Amino acid sequence: MRMRAPSFPVGIMAGVEGKKVPSVPESLIKKRKAFADIKAKRLKRLVVQKKLRKAQRKLIYARAQAYHKEYRQMYRREIRMARMARKAGNYYVPAEPKLAFVIRIRGINGVSPKVRKVLQLLRLRQIFNGTFVKLNKASINMLRIVEPYIAWGYPNLKSVHELIYKRGYGKINRQRIALTDNSLIQRCLEKYGIICMEDVVHEIYTVGKNFKAVNNFLWPFKLSSPRGGMKKKTIHFVEGGDAGNREDQINRLIRRMN
Repeated sequence: MRMRAPSFPVGIMAGVEGKKVPSVPESLIKKRKAFADIKAKRLKRLVVQKKLRKAQRKLIYARAQAYHKEYRQMYRREIRMARMARKAGNYYVPAEPKLAFVIRIRGINGVSPKVRKVLQLLRLRQIFNGTFVKLNKASINMLRIVEPYIAWGYPNLKSVHELIYKRGYGKINRQRIALTDNSLIQRCLEKYGIICMEDVVHEIYTVGKNFKAVNNFLWPFKLSSPRGGMKKKTIHFVEGGDAGNREDQINRLIRRMN
């Protein structure tokens, strides 16, 4: 059975047709406009950030090149001075090292209070922890006090570079954060003019004026136990053991522990 369509008076139908219903609600139009404004601002901000990142990368690359040139000049100068001295029949004595890398090689059993305190000041609270130390009269005396518990020496550029790049962690909001991005360094050390990993390596290796700030920013290095084991921790390196100052031989130990 076919249904019959409802019939409306002519006046009512004319009123419905005369009043035009909007296709899109006003609230939705406002929402779309606001979203478009937000999107435009975000795109503009992204373009600005991209330009800043590009400029930052150029600056970092230029700094790395300058540091590489400086390291090469330092290396060539040492060779040239040694050759000139040998040619004149003299001996060339290099400058006293300014940087040491200290590794704790013994545990906590039977440690006297004074030694424990010095190890805390050096930030060596765990076995196989390592830190960089600026060498002066006070720090050398501290190293002598704790010598039976540490192995230390004078790291070269390669050792400093590998330690910071492979095992470098920063102290950010009292937390140990891996240095996976230059922005982490820039956020904490920009006030010292240090914005990237190469700046950190340069400041540590050359023992610059901001060495203390950069060294405190770096968390103590947590090294592995050395490949091939240790000889004897209880006697000095010069007697065939592991403890004490081993000068440039520390670089071999770092290779085995890094």
